[in-house]
Amino acid sequence: MSTLVFLEHHGSAIQKGALGVLSKAASLDPDTAGVLIGSGVRELAAQAGQYGAKTVYVADDAGLESPLPQPRVDVLAALVRDKGFQNVLFGASVLASDIAGGLSARLDAGLNWDMNDLEVRDGALVGKRSALGDTVRADVGWSAEPRLGLIRAGSFEATAGGGDAAVEDVPVALEGFSTKAELVEHTQEESTGPSIEDADILVTGGRGLGGPEGFGPLEELAAALGGAVASTRAVVDSGWYPYPTQIGQTGKVVSPKVYIGFGVSGAIQHKVGMQTSQVIIAINKDGNAPIFEFSDLGVVGDLNTVVPQLTALVKERRGG
Repeated sequence: MSTLVFLEHHGSAIQKGALGVLSKAASLDPDTAGVLIGSGVRELAAQAGQYGAKTVYVADDAGLESPLPQPRVDVLAALVRDKGFQNVLFGASVLASDIAGGLSARLDAGLNWDMNDLEVRDGALVGKRSALGDTVRADVGWSAEPRLGLIRAGSFEATAGGGDAAVEDVPVALEGFSTKAELVEHTQEESTGPSIEDADILVTGGRGLGGPEGFGPLEELAAALGGAVASTRAVVDSGWYPYPTQIGQTGKVVSPKVYIGFGVSGAIQHKVGMQTSQVIIAINKDGNAPIFEFSDLGVVGDLNTVVPQLTALVKERRGG
């Protein structure tokens, strides 16, 4: 079995989701390879080796500087054909999803998406994905090779093993149609603190906050804990907090060490995005809220009382 993992990078770092997929793939296939595509990406190859890649293929070219999907499809398609990879895996993101779909069409290969686990059975890769509102989990397979797979964000922990990877340059030959699109502007929202995908502690607000003003105290608590603030779909739909903070089926999937939900009901769509948190704490004045059914610790109470007291206690314990 031969496996290739697309290593999406932003700036000088490989994305955590891609490294998680790489770690999982390496645990199933010790010969797993990674591929870096971009401009000035060669130095990231050592980072990939730390997370299990035995070989890192590097396509480093000025024409790949912009994060556009089609040029990356060109590189991947040629690499998969030349090396005969049986499995090509991606950590789900907007860019990776575009590339995976394009590669599927280019190679006439099957693509399974939204998978949250992988295993090897009878020498072949088998994926697992949730269905029926995440109430059941089904095995998924492929009828032919190469097998393409998109892994749901937050499914696998990025585990460094301390290995070194062999680095191999790959040629860059772009199709004419792949160079037609031009990236005019690339902007990034400025924020302080970790993103909700990277934070070890998430402080999440739901409709129970009553309005956008309720997020001020949560931001103060998150800052005291060294965490990040997240939200639910209902909150985002109401315009109380920005979409990049949304957890759930139509938002992001997270796996923090500690999830603290304030005024979060725990609807199945939200549960899908945070149920793999190591510790789940819920504060809600409705004792029948569904979130209490899968919480490790539940507090039935008024969050307007609990949040200030908890923030004060955290600051006192941390000396500030």
